[in-house]
Amino acid sequence: MYVLGVSEAEEDVYRHFLRNPGAGTDGLHLLLHLDARTLHACVARLRELGLLHPESRDGSHDPGIFPTNPDIALTRLVDLRLNILHQELQQVTRSRHLIDGLRAEQSGRRPAPAGIEQLEGVDRIRDRIDDLAFFARDEILSVEPHTRLSPESIARSRPMDLRCLRRGVRIRSVVARAALEDPPTAAHLRELAAHGAAIRVTSDTAERLLVYDRRTALVPLDPRDPLRGVLLAQRTGLVSNIVALFEKIWDQCVDLAHADDEGGDPADTALSGAERRVLVSMCTVGKDEAGARELGVSVRTYRRHVAELIQMLGASSRAQAALLARERGWV
Repeated sequence: MYVLGVSEAEEDVYRHFLRNPGAGTDGLHLLLHLDARTLHACVARLRELGLLHPESRDGSHDPGIFPTNPDIALTRLVDLRLNILHQELQQVTRSRHLIDGLRAEQSGRRPAPAGIEQLEGVDRIRDRIDDLAFFARDEILSVEPHTRLSPESIARSRPMDLRCLRRGVRIRSVVARAALEDPPTAAHLRELAAHGAAIRVTSDTAERLLVYDRRTALVPLDPRDPLRGVLLAQRTGLVSNIVALFEKIWDQCVDLAHADDEGGDPADTALSGAERRVLVSMCTVGKDEAGARELGVSVRTYRRHVAELIQMLGASSRAQAALLARERGWV
């Protein structure tokens, strides 16, 4: 267990209580060939890590010590270790910034602003993406305009994506509609969706971006030439703007589950973010005045949008339009 930050003596103490749950510590230092001070320190740290906990025994004022279930204990140790490794990785990243700055000084080039790093070389970029995905805790956002993924790319990204989903990391991805015409790519995307990833499809985007936990973003140096490298940004304002761009693209896309409905209904991809907001308001807000106020538009403009949506859906009333929108997965 030393790889998880538990010393040999601490492991011996934990294993002892696995074999003897509820036992006390009297004489234990002699049994484990430890001095009393070391035993006390081991028990204290194992309690701090959540691997041991005292419980009062019937008819006794001296609490017994019980071990945490090994599955729970090891999961807790792994999470603690990953947090430590994440902090160490951030320190290494800062050292890379220092190296880049020193190289820029040597070559006479102006170094990149603080919080922005230029990455070149396919292997280096892939390694950094793997690191960011491995340490992601909350959310991964991506826009991928490629029309197909190579078998090598799928084999590389699939285990990491599934692992993130199992850990509870939310994945939201925008992909090109043409990618669904490539069977291996389509199968990969649907597998991720089946495991909880939120995937939407667009017919028109040239953007390519990745965002991890809304703190780190990667964008290509030149969208027309991916081989030139990427910029890695960790500056709050810049990352926030990239996230806002993602949300704008996301609002204009259709869910993967409905992408093939009726041959990919063109109305799905034509629905703008503003139209979606009007549609949601139309389905949830009772009065036009309230809906217009919520969206910050005039009542006249709001009613015009509602009428256009009803016509787009081929409905005869607002109620029918709301029902059709839900059936298509628009709301």
